[in-house]
This record gives sequence, C-alpha cells and structure tokens, in this order.
Amino acid sequence: MIKVKPRIKEPPMGKLERKSLPWVYLFLLPSIIIFVSFYLWPIISVLATSFTKYNGYTSPEWIGLRNYLRLFGMSSFQISIRNMLSWSLIAATFHVAFGVLVALIFFKGPPGWKFARTSFMVPNVISAAAWAMIYRFVFNNDFGLLNNIVRVFNPGFSVNWFFESPAAFLAITFTWVFYSVVIALIVFADLMAIPHDIREAAYIDGANGFDVMWRINLPLCRFSIGTSIILAVTSRIGMFEPIQLTSRGGRR
Repeated sequence: MIKVKPRIKEPPMGKLERKSLPWVYLFLLPSIIIFVSFYLWPIISVLATSFTKYNGYTSPEWIGLRNYLRLFGMSSFQISIRNMLSWSLIAATFHVAFGVLVALIFFKGPPGWKFARTSFMVPNVISAAAWAMIYRFVFNNDFGLLNNIVRVFNPGFSVNWFFESPAAFLAITFTWVFYSVVIALIVFADLMAIPHDIREAAYIDGANGFDVMWRINLPLCRFSIGTSIILAVTSRIGMFEPIQLTSRGGRR
C-alpha cells in the first residue's frame, strides 16, 4: 500500500502579503522621501504660486488667472506651443521610424554592423550641452562647416541658421531627429526576443525577407514601438538645452 504524504497547508497569500507590507514600505521609504521632496512638492508649489504675484522674497499676492491670461496672450508662447506640437509630430513619426529602421538593419547584421552600432551609440556619452554646442559651430554662418560647403557651389549663400525663421526650426530639428539611439536599442532588444522558430516557419511557408519584416518583426515589436513613441514625444516636450544653447530661445 502506497502511503500518500499529507499536503502541507500553505498559508493564504493574503496573510503573506500583509506580513511583507512593512518591509516593502521600509525599502520604498527613501525613494518616496526623495520623490516628494524634489519632485512632487516643487510641482505643487509652482502650481499654487502660479495664481499669485510672487517674486520669491515678498509674500504671495492672489491674482487669480491673470498670469495665465498674460501667458496665453504672448506671441512667443503661441509660437513655442506650435513648435512643440510640430516637433512632437516629427518625433512620433520620422524620428521613431528612423530608430526602428536602424534597429532592423542591426538585426539583419550586414557586414560592419557592429562597428556601425558602436559609432551610432557614441553620441550617447556626449552631454546635451556639448552636443548642442557642436551643432552651433556646424551651423555658424561665418565659419560653420555647412555654409562653407554650400558656398563652394553658391558663393553668396548666407543663412544664420539658429537665428532666422524658419531656418532655426529646421536647424534645431536636425540636432535631434537622427539621434534615435534609445529607440533603436529598445526595438533591437525586442527583435532579439522574438523566437527564431517563428521566422523559420515563415520562410518554410514561402515568405521572403520583406514579408518576415512586415508581418512578423514589426507586429511583434508593436509594444516597444509604442513605448518609443511615448518616450520620443515626452522628450520633445521637455526639450530645453538644444534650444537655449543654440538659438538662445530666439534671441541673439
């Protein structure tokens, strides 16, 4: 006769979770303190003082929506909103598409792709300030690389790229639109995670390389592409360094 060992009665999951809650909160406490002190409280403070007349020294004086009415009536604010929306659209389409294309090329593994991948990642170690200053010298009207090349074919060419409209919009866009390292890495990692058996089955069924890319790789990477779109748009909303360090916000 086979003896069956009695099953050990496991405690309900709810009790285990309640026992571990104090430790969870204890380990989260430093992060919560930093978040509240350096992120949440400044946001609440700025939101509260936005309805007052306050210079940081005197007591706040309640003025209601006067600051917002003045802000929305400024032509420079309207231009900045239009530029931000345009950059967000470019980032969500062309910028992300270029990063996905680079990821697909790296995944295909053509000759020299490892060197190209390393070269593509190098700007990631350069600070945003240094990157903006490099482009400021490239687009300089007097001794910049771009204008000197154009003057070989058109001696009278003269454009102050970062200080003339609409040239400034195009020049600032050029400083980031092809710099999609993060997007390429995210999509490339997702491509590597796709089981190879799926592609092999597609090739056996007669699919070519384009069919595999269009019907397998891209659909299975839709979540990483969606994440990349969110990251690209939020980066453009918070973009300050390239604008300030190149065009000085439209001021010489």
